[in-house]
Amino acid sequence: MLNGDIFLAPLAGVSDVAFRILASEMGASLTFTEMVSIKGLYYNNDNTSIITYIDKREGPVGLQVFGSDEKIMEEVIQTKFNNRDDIYQLDLNLGCPAPKIVKNHEGSYLMKEPKKVKNIVSTMVKNSKVPVSVKIRLGFDDKNKNFLEVADAIVEAGAYMITLHARTREMFYSGNADWNDIKVLKNHVPIKVVGNGDVCSVEDYVRMKEETGVDAVAIGRHALGNPFIFKQIKDYNLSKKYSSPTLEEVIDTIKRHYKLELEFKPERIAIREMRKNILWYLKGFKGSNKVKNTINTLNDIDEIFDVLNEYKNNCVL
Repeated sequence: MLNGDIFLAPLAGVSDVAFRILASEMGASLTFTEMVSIKGLYYNNDNTSIITYIDKREGPVGLQVFGSDEKIMEEVIQTKFNNRDDIYQLDLNLGCPAPKIVKNHEGSYLMKEPKKVKNIVSTMVKNSKVPVSVKIRLGFDDKNKNFLEVADAIVEAGAYMITLHARTREMFYSGNADWNDIKVLKNHVPIKVVGNGDVCSVEDYVRMKEETGVDAVAIGRHALGNPFIFKQIKDYNLSKKYSSPTLEEVIDTIKRHYKLELEFKPERIAIREMRKNILWYLKGFKGSNKVKNTINTLNDIDEIFDVLNEYKNNCVL
């Protein structure tokens, strides 16, 4: 059983093991790996295999996969997943709008093919020792909002949970997520439904729960540089109160994030990848642009920490 109803959605290039540890510590009750290619795992691609690593310090983790070949799916589940005891659930991605994924008839392209979806999910359910969930969109475009049809196929195939990102593939991440369609889905299917899209605060979380009746809420882009949102929601659920992180707390979390990344990646890669996280973490803080620009020129962790400490000690908000 999950201890809570707030999830970290899978985020390519962001929800790696270090960030998932932070999110779990802050209060996320379920996190997901970055989506991983079933074909990449089948052909033993080293970079793909790294994505599936789960650390003992994490809470429950769903391993998210994408792919459309049932035979390869069956083989990978049986040979690479079922011998592990650290995967909480398998999640099939039918939501990724990236052109290179769609071009290969994977990700959100599969929203066009409910029968194919049923076959893939059935294969996963029959072969996986852990529960199977699926992430979907409203449809491929406005003229083809077939999420209920796809959801029916997923239910018939035996999945236990559906996450709906309430946008079409055509929208990518623009416009507004249609929460009413999340409510429609929740009222339509007998399995768990997770709402996803435009939840950027405690108030949004509360409103989505009230307006849609979902079993859980998944936060994606609004967790970028903001794992604190999970603590805020956790605190609110316990006491109806929450607070914003101080600059000191943000800086300390950045440093911890760096240290965690260094456990799993070479220093040069960890430093390079953390540059985007710094932008998100310090957004809105006075004088942060200068700090971000300086850090982008540095390649030594001690020098970076010196800059962060100086900013923390001297910044007057």
